[in-house]
Amino acid sequence: MKSKAISAERIPAEPFPVDWEPNVIANLVFLTRGEEVLLIHKKTGFGAGKINGPGGKLEPGETAMESAVREVQEELLITPSKLQEMGILHFDFVDGLRLHCTVFLGTEFEGVPTETREAKPEWFRIDEVPYDRMWADDRHWLPQLLAGKAFQAWFRFDEEAMLTRQVEFDE
Repeated sequence: MKSKAISAERIPAEPFPVDWEPNVIANLVFLTRGEEVLLIHKKTGFGAGKINGPGGKLEPGETAMESAVREVQEELLITPSKLQEMGILHFDFVDGLRLHCTVFLGTEFEGVPTETREAKPEWFRIDEVPYDRMWADDRHWLPQLLAGKAFQAWFRFDEEAMLTRQVEFDE
């Protein structure tokens, strides 16, 4: 990712502390097919009941990319390839969760997206993504990601309520 921000949006708030360190490292994967994006209805764990991209926590010794591929395999029984790292999300929750999430975008995978215990896959038209059923932050970066823009973002949440946001898009 390039480092020069060409656009940014921010809700006025205290900046993230300089010494902010995550206590969870995770990833999200967004696969596209023409004018559609593959999302999941999350059935278990963090974010259950919401629609999101497949993803999850890194296991010890894994890279973000290795974890992204493994998580998609586990959640949808498909194997993505040629994923591009496109974004970094920083989440600071009032309850103490500090989540660093690498976001990947791709178009290639092997297999047929299949419902599992963890997730039910569904293709959505990019112009019909159900943001009202997703985390509040998604509408502030996902459209640009799906248009091919890299980004970094910082969010504060109190449970499901977004308190602050800062989103920067790269060239």
